[in-house]
Amino acid sequence: MPQEQMLMEAAALTDVGRIRSGNEDSYGLCYEAGFFVVCDGMGGAAAGEVASQVTVAAVMEKVCAETVSDPRQALETAIAESNRQVFSRAERESSLHGMGTTLVALLVREGCVWIAHVGDSRCYRLRAGALERMTQDHSLVDEQIRLGQMTPEEAEVSPFRNVITRAIGTREHVTPDIQEVATEHGDLFLLCSDGLTKEVPEPRMAELLCGDISDLQALCQALIQDANDSGGSDNITAILVRIS
Repeated sequence: MPQEQMLMEAAALTDVGRIRSGNEDSYGLCYEAGFFVVCDGMGGAAAGEVASQVTVAAVMEKVCAETVSDPRQALETAIAESNRQVFSRAERESSLHGMGTTLVALLVREGCVWIAHVGDSRCYRLRAGALERMTQDHSLVDEQIRLGQMTPEEAEVSPFRNVITRAIGTREHVTPDIQEVATEHGDLFLLCSDGLTKEVPEPRMAELLCGDISDLQALCQALIQDANDSGGSDNITAILVRIS
């Protein structure tokens, strides 16, 4: 839809990091539909890469190929289809058994965005200099924090900090969290894999996003460089979407 093109500008970047030999993150951008997605795959050998690539391709095809009249339904259908494809392929191919992926997606509409997520890839919003996390991780430690059974500081060093409780492709059905959020002129949304959030604390993230860099591609590079400078322990992917 051409009118959506006028609503935002965007940039994306992915990096293998400093430790991993391959990149299991995938991302997609469809300006015409105002749709953006980041996936962080998991599984042995190349299985994680397959899961994230299949998921991005499936959701992009569903959301971008049609005129979306019901954003929530479109996202639910696209994620269900991606889950079906990943799960069935893992069942068919023994080398891919157990593969899965996270997902965080943003669908831009006039006056609002729709955010969908599964797993621990996140969406943040920067508004008027304040950074807010828009998604709650589907992870063991995040659930324990919400229940008051663990502090954020304990979560950072927990041996279970990388355990996610929801993923695309690991079970026959998956339930995404989907929300509609009203937008204001100048809102900046960040979609990212945990390779960024594990290395760059939120105050530092806010500092970078509020800094002197206005070009979104350069800002993606700055975020990823900061994650690599802090260790680069995982693949790192960032998409920035500015509402105009």
